[in-house]
Amino acid sequence: MTEKITMTKKYFGTDGIRGLVGKPPITPDFMLQLGWAAGKVFAQHGPSKIIIGKDTRISGYMFESALEAGLSAAGVDVRLLGPMPTPAIAYLTRTFHAVAGIVISASHNPYYDNGIKFFSSQGTKLPDELEVEIERHIDLPMKTASSDRLGKVSRIVDAGGRYIEFCKSTVPYAMSFSGLKVVLDCGNGATYHIAPAVFDELGADVVTLGVDPDGYNINTDCGSTSPERLAKEVLACQADIGIAFDGDGDRVIMVDHQGNIVDGDEILYVIAQDSIDTGHFSGGVVGTLMTNFGLEVVFQEMGVEFVRAGVGDRYVMAELAKRNWTLGGEGSGHILCLDKTTTGDGIVSALQVVASMVRKEKSLRALVKPVCKMPQRLVNVRMSAVQDPSQDPKVVEAVKGAETSLAGKGRVLLRLSGTEPLVRVMVEGENSSLVHRLADEIVSVVRSVVE
Repeated sequence: MTEKITMTKKYFGTDGIRGLVGKPPITPDFMLQLGWAAGKVFAQHGPSKIIIGKDTRISGYMFESALEAGLSAAGVDVRLLGPMPTPAIAYLTRTFHAVAGIVISASHNPYYDNGIKFFSSQGTKLPDELEVEIERHIDLPMKTASSDRLGKVSRIVDAGGRYIEFCKSTVPYAMSFSGLKVVLDCGNGATYHIAPAVFDELGADVVTLGVDPDGYNINTDCGSTSPERLAKEVLACQADIGIAFDGDGDRVIMVDHQGNIVDGDEILYVIAQDSIDTGHFSGGVVGTLMTNFGLEVVFQEMGVEFVRAGVGDRYVMAELAKRNWTLGGEGSGHILCLDKTTTGDGIVSALQVVASMVRKEKSLRALVKPVCKMPQRLVNVRMSAVQDPSQDPKVVEAVKGAETSLAGKGRVLLRLSGTEPLVRVMVEGENSSLVHRLADEIVSVVRSVVE
């Protein structure tokens, strides 16, 4: 099975604009033009205000200044947040009644990558039509507004406090995390000054990792993409739970008190089950093509409708909107709790899980026990350029051979990453050794094609 991604836009991908710093389009001159183009689009209906936030990577300073200049040149006022989680920017865009929010971040990527994401005035991702309109303006000559119409720029000094209070409001007011020992790994990213305060103010005994960003160490052997260090720390300090965020704070991965890693599929189950138990659940749950089949099975046993969307929160969001549901997510830890907020939020998702632990007086291990995950192997194959090897005859033959070996008791999926030059190879089945062997065979063929 293959998922083919067609890029219909020149700059915007599945999650904004992203790439290597210094290579087009991730350059200061492009960001200046992008700021002006976005400003012209959003200012078409009168005076406008746009919020800019960023994660902790070193290039954020450079791109923040370029975007600020472009927006001001277009006649748009700018409010700067500094380092803030992506979901915080979505929230603050709404509360400050801005026409848009801009995030400078490459999420879980290394520090030498960066990117731009936009939020609408409602705190949601931009529709394709607006992205296309911005792209059209990018290719136009930049014309600076007259001096009396230039945008003004100021900094929002209490942004962190506002967002901390919002996060706390997503759990019952009277609930306390007192008695829980929590290890937080902020990945040296945008949650470093937010997540510890949230859990501390809710009464937890907080131990921190990855809270010393230097511009270069974001996502480096820490955070949700590398939870092994967190697992060791949870065991070392005998904590009740470990929580890891990615660089921009929209993903979360957890660790139970025994050091077992709990991924987004299991987190999704815990939140769904708790919503059912408290009488707040309605509709169904949206996963993706990568969601472990074991989650689908447990939802089926619960009588909960489950559907799969394309990989990426944009597609999960679209499916939720189409069905008027509120809960969806990905194994990577990108969870959408639309009854709480408008976008994927690692802190808010983590709070729902910890609140369930407190409410039921159970460990995280006990909460996820009903999910029997099917053995799954996922391998990322890096490519020198964006290409789609899934249609190559050798790859097609390898996939068909693997599907035959699985005999209808598993899945094979090849998909291009929407944010990096990678092709992701996933094999899932009942037999772990068979799954690993088939995945390695397909990966070998894919590498021979892309290299």
